[in-house]
Amino acid sequence: MNNYQLPVANWVETITEWMTNTFSGVFSFFQSTGQSLMDGITSLLVMIPPLLFILIITAIAYFISNRKIGLSLFTLIGLLFIYNQNLWTDLMSTVTLVLLSSVVSIVIGVPLGILMAKSNKAQSIITPILDFMQTMPGFVYLIPAVAFFGIGMVPGVFASVIFALPPTVRFTNLGIRQVPKELVEASDSFGSTGWQKLFKLELPLAKSTIMAGVNQTTMLALSMVVIASMIGAPGLGRGVLSALQRAQVGNGFVNGVALVILAIIIDRFTQNLNKKKSTTVKSKLSKNQKIGGIVIAVVAIIALIGGSTLFTSAKNDEKTISLSYVEWDTEVASSHVVGEVLKDIGYNVSLTPLDNAIMWESISKGETDAMVAAWLPGTHGEQYKQYKDKVEDLGENLKGAKLGIVVPQYMDVDSIEELSDQAGKKITGIEPGAGVVAAAEKTQKAYNNLSDWSVETSSSGAMTVALGQAIKNKEDIVITGWSPHWMFAKYDLKYLEDPKGTMGTEEAIHTMARKGLEKENPEAYNVLKNFHWTKEDMESVMLEINNGTDPTQAARNWIDSHSKEVAEWKK
Repeated sequence: MNNYQLPVANWVETITEWMTNTFSGVFSFFQSTGQSLMDGITSLLVMIPPLLFILIITAIAYFISNRKIGLSLFTLIGLLFIYNQNLWTDLMSTVTLVLLSSVVSIVIGVPLGILMAKSNKAQSIITPILDFMQTMPGFVYLIPAVAFFGIGMVPGVFASVIFALPPTVRFTNLGIRQVPKELVEASDSFGSTGWQKLFKLELPLAKSTIMAGVNQTTMLALSMVVIASMIGAPGLGRGVLSALQRAQVGNGFVNGVALVILAIIIDRFTQNLNKKKSTTVKSKLSKNQKIGGIVIAVVAIIALIGGSTLFTSAKNDEKTISLSYVEWDTEVASSHVVGEVLKDIGYNVSLTPLDNAIMWESISKGETDAMVAAWLPGTHGEQYKQYKDKVEDLGENLKGAKLGIVVPQYMDVDSIEELSDQAGKKITGIEPGAGVVAAAEKTQKAYNNLSDWSVETSSSGAMTVALGQAIKNKEDIVITGWSPHWMFAKYDLKYLEDPKGTMGTEEAIHTMARKGLEKENPEAYNVLKNFHWTKEDMESVMLEINNGTDPTQAARNWIDSHSKEVAEWKK
């Protein structure tokens, strides 16, 4: 049994590749249409003055809670806090993602739940599928989402729907099955059709249970916000992920609190919608009022879609360029500097943080225009080998980059060969799959004295926090390091000698662009091709960001004090 391993991974890869190739047109249509719709919705929401929006939501909270002050006060204070922290645009992006994910989940989930309630065979087939969807880690859904739809909000919605769909299906099935049999039999005896029985008896009686499922679906969709940010979905999740990777406790807390506020508001709204009204006299809407309400709803939807299209068209008329980057301190600094320079020459710049592998894939597919984050020949060597025919190398933007095993200067060790039992016999690394981690794992296997050591992966932020704590307490620590990096300006560190050369030689950071960028955006292409700076330049921006300055402001400060260098990039 152990001599033969089922090639499940290969099967899944083959199926995914076949679906991607076969239905590429369909996926492309959904990606472009969905992205345009969601960008339009977000733009419309952002257009509403924030204070007016807050007052409207507060008023709604007051009325749906039967004029109780608690929910209204929390909504008012919570949304004002988010607005005060300059997170309003991120909040609107998150609302769009959660709203569409929930709507799609409900539209799919309720009919599936009805099918399960009406057919035991359907229930036996669908139940294990729902079990699979609920127990599979949410991160796994990002892989097919990116393969099918690329990066952005659409794959985020796709992954969220898969993760959030089961509660609506299960609760709809449960609610209908709990309708008393006596009432069902009475309905049958009076000659009701299946549709009449469903819409006039079963669904009204199951409403409370179904709404409980909708509530859970909405909460699960919101929980996917941070995960979806790994594939380029904008919103509050991106701030949480960025803070995690860069060890910014304060920013992470603020973005996390904003998510908590949104979650509580959504939860209380859906719960109050599910409560029975306490009024003794129920007013009945006339037929004309009902028709009028439907007409208003249809007009609102058409206006929303039309507005989305207009906003998208207006955006397409602007000079736009999108830059992707991995959330390493080096790339945060360089990407924001280039982004600010492009803004100065009239471009609407979009900066999208992505996982390393997805960053390369997005350039190769033309989903983003360029990146200034390719460490060659070692760190990103595998990615470059895979995508070199699909991207354009614009050359080096920084020379003298270096990878290595790094320790504090006070440690009595100068070479990798001298390591024995320091730091608990572990090398603290960054994200799994990063080039420096792969090099450290290769190093651990190549040196006999490291045979019983381990390479512990985390994130670049977690690694620098661990380094700071160890230095503060004068403890041993061995890390995967690279320069330029602000930690070399802040701490007294040293690279360990690498006699076997397993950590690689000196590297350079290159600029990569998608095919066709030069023809379509020659001015931006020229800036990207001319962009270059020194390790000292980069480290000064990185250190300022690490000290609490917003990356955009830190980039602007550097640009303002280096006008001659920037002028050369614009030639």
